[in-house]
Formats: sequence, C-alpha cells, structure tokens
Amino acid sequence: MADIIDEIFFQKLGRENPRDVCKRALCSYDGSERSYTVDIWGDRFRICPDRCSVSRIRENHEPLHFYFDLFAVHYLLGAREINPGKHWISEKDIPGGATFFRGPHDIPTRHITERFNNNIPAFSETCRSYGGEPADLADGAFVFWITPRIPVAVLYWEGDDLFPPESKLLFDRTIADQLALDVIYALAVGVCKRIG
Repeated sequence: MADIIDEIFFQKLGRENPRDVCKRALCSYDGSERSYTVDIWGDRFRICPDRCSVSRIRENHEPLHFYFDLFAVHYLLGAREINPGKHWISEKDIPGGATFFRGPHDIPTRHITERFNNNIPAFSETCRSYGGEPADLADGAFVFWITPRIPVAVLYWEGDDLFPPESKLLFDRTIADQLALDVIYALAVGVCKRIG
C-alpha cells in the first residue's frame, strides 16, 4: 500500500546519503538494488526509493497494518542517532499532541480494551507472542521495540465496579525528535490494530 505515501518522500529518501541513513536508522542498504532493509516489529521490510515501493521480505507474524509502510519511509527519513531513554510520555505530552491527538486522530486503544475485556492473562500472552517485554507500568504492560530507535509501551488496566477497563500507549520522549505527529498516529494505529 505504498500508494498512501506521497512520492515526494521517496524522492527525498533517494537523495539521502545511504551511509547516513543506515547510521541513523540502524538499517542496511543494498547498493546494487538501491534499496534499504529495516527490521520493523519482528518483520523485515525493503524500501526502494526509485520504485516508490515498500515490501515485506520476512514475515514472522500476520501482516502489519498498511500504515506501517508509511511509518517505514518516514522512519528512514527522520530517525536520529539517539538512544531511547525509556522516559515514557503519552501522546498528549508530545509537542502539539494535546491538540492533534483527538477527534479523527484519537488513538484507537479501544481495540485493545474491547478485545481483552479485563483478561490480563490473555493480554499478556498476546503481547509476549509479539515480542513484548514486561514493564511495571500498569496492571499489564509491555514494551515493543518497533525499530531499534522506537519503543512503544502498551498498558492495560483492569476495570471494576466503578471504572471500566482501559488501555493506553506510551512513547519514549525521543519520538518527537524523529517523527511527525501524523506518522506517530500511523504508528499508534498499527500497534492498536495488531494487539487489539
């Protein structure tokens, strides 16, 4: 579904120095194919700027949401040579996020909440099956290394008589230095769809 990505971003990627991109994004480049290879959440993607294409070359799970094609290109363009510090923030704490992440851009964590409906063991089993690392952030919480520079935490709280169950995503604060708000939204939708 690379057609959701404006060709201008492939063109921009094609003008980048592959050595710089690989150093920033921790990916590889094939000079003969003029393509990048990057691991995204356990799968391997090939991005060919000249052909304006994104494809999976190794599949360990069911297909990722097609928004991950958009994420892959923008990750290669925006990744910075910074190590996440696991200082977790919500989408509202990202500069501009309080305004952006609402209405049509509300992160659809309801998919996660509705799927597990207070079943923390099932939530934990699903998260572990996708490579999640347990975290002490909620009743159930797991960190996923979407790429080597982009971790995302998925949190789940059990409901009771007063409060319904709730799920939430958290991001390392370095994400704001690497991705635009709409790309963070695309990433978040993909995470919610896979876990939920």
